[in-house]
Amino acid sequence: MRTMQLLTPHVYWAQRRGEIFLRVDLSDAKNLNISVEENTLQFRGQGHGAKGENEYKFSLEFREPVRPEVSHRSTQRQVDIRVRKQSEHWWDRLTQQEKKPLFLAPDFDRWLTESDVEMELKNKEEERINSIRVESRVPKDPFLGVKRGYLFMYNLVQFLGFSWIFVNMTVRLFILGQDSFYDTFHSTADMMYFCQMMAVLEVVNPLLGLVRTAFLPALLQVTGRNVILFVIFGCLDEMQNKAVVFFVFYLWSCVEIFRYPFYMLGVVGTEWKLLTWLRYSLWIPLYPLGTIAEAVAVVQSLSLFDETLMFALPLPSLLGGSLSFSYSLRLYLILMFLGKKKHFIQPFSTSLNT
Repeated sequence: MRTMQLLTPHVYWAQRRGEIFLRVDLSDAKNLNISVEENTLQFRGQGHGAKGENEYKFSLEFREPVRPEVSHRSTQRQVDIRVRKQSEHWWDRLTQQEKKPLFLAPDFDRWLTESDVEMELKNKEEERINSIRVESRVPKDPFLGVKRGYLFMYNLVQFLGFSWIFVNMTVRLFILGQDSFYDTFHSTADMMYFCQMMAVLEVVNPLLGLVRTAFLPALLQVTGRNVILFVIFGCLDEMQNKAVVFFVFYLWSCVEIFRYPFYMLGVVGTEWKLLTWLRYSLWIPLYPLGTIAEAVAVVQSLSLFDETLMFALPLPSLLGGSLSFSYSLRLYLILMFLGKKKHFIQPFSTSLNT
């Protein structure tokens, strides 16, 4: 078994006004013992140095006082040591002795003179001043406060509206059980009408440049919901007593009670991490479930539109009869799934476009 020799490693140094940096050329170092005692740094450890795998040791008595705390980091290639100076100023040399130790050399990768540091600080200060000047030349929007106030209030009102729907339906579900499924429309439709009419503003906001979202996704989302609410549920009395109304309204409100406060806080530059997680995590299961519930409502309404001929398109006398609105809904069903797939990947927002 080979006996390890006690050798001195190559050490490279550099400085800043308040710190000393040492790089010990010792790879795969282990059993390190590094300390500063009486202004002298003591180093001892095992590793692979210039003369192979051995034990290495050195000491450095610093030119001026340093703090006793020392930090180090060992990598596969080297050991990095950082020592804080007692007072922040530039040293003319590292060690107390004028003659530099043979194992010590400048770390040219990190080497800077005092003038280099001053120039670096000066350049950073100039960059900061230039950035302030550029920002000052950018014209400020005089209506920014009004826009933020409008978007904040819009999201707040929608949040309160959908929260009322969610709480109302939840309480009725606990009290009445499944019986609450069949009178959901009559107990919550007025508030849902209000919220969905307000949602038309989400189509207007992108056109006015108030939000970052694209116009088309917002249009598809709002139009799709309003077709379900106003055309299928609102116009067909037979649909209003079906259980599917409960699931559509409940899934809509579950999504919106997290989406609207998320955007409301975004308007004022605030983020609540739990709310952010809920907004994007619950979206994943709730959005496709809502799409399925909407599709069930459309399918259940097809036969009713065929029977009542509501919104049917009259045909020329040669063709006879009329074209049922159900054919339009079948086409809508296809477009709905295509639009929902795209919208699921890129949901629209109602945050300020700044």
